[in-house]
Amino acid sequence: MPVDALNAPVPSCPGWTLEQVVRHVGKVQLWVAAALRADPHAEISQIRTDRGMPRGRACLVEYSGVLDELLAEFARVDPGRPVPTIGGSGTAASWARRQAHEATVHRFDAADAVRGVGGSAPEGADTEVAADGVDEWARLMLPRALESGGTPVALRGQSVHLQCTDAADAEWLLEFSDESVAVTRGHAKDVAALSGPAQDVLLVLWRRRPYELLQVNGDDSLVQDLLGAVRV
Repeated sequence: MPVDALNAPVPSCPGWTLEQVVRHVGKVQLWVAAALRADPHAEISQIRTDRGMPRGRACLVEYSGVLDELLAEFARVDPGRPVPTIGGSGTAASWARRQAHEATVHRFDAADAVRGVGGSAPEGADTEVAADGVDEWARLMLPRALESGGTPVALRGQSVHLQCTDAADAEWLLEFSDESVAVTRGHAKDVAALSGPAQDVLLVLWRRRPYELLQVNGDDSLVQDLLGAVRV
């Protein structure tokens, strides 16, 4: 890694540097490890960590230890054990899934920053993992965002179809009401559609890549409203 890479900006996250990505992911993983150790009936808002992430190059060394700690917790806990999650009461397995996709997206943030100061291009994501990340975005992250921020007016009563063209059974129909979204797996016609390779769909949904990278059919403005609905 170039010596000045920690200060490198993350192109898709204005205001962020590589150091901030490392420290953010480390803080999240510390928090998830604490959630895995918590009482199953605890509220997610009650979860606290016992330390933070240092600044500067020390964050790289600390992050390695934090990741080992999280992996040790996943190895220790039964995947079916109830634990507090961002979606309410869930299981340890649901946190494993969430952290896999969190790490996938932020890995591209980090690699994009490193590439900007002379490093290599990001390695591709596993197709099936990326497709599952799209499923999680649609079924967990999108409804949570609409619950807290409301369904954009332009999306109410509308439908959008998502498709990962390189993965089997990777199509979703999103049907928006005034207050929520219904997500079903399968093909849909005559609605706005967004399609492309699973990695590209995932990164576009998380606004790490421009939506022009994908094939857009139908109402272009609906796609833009959809992408603007989830901001975390």
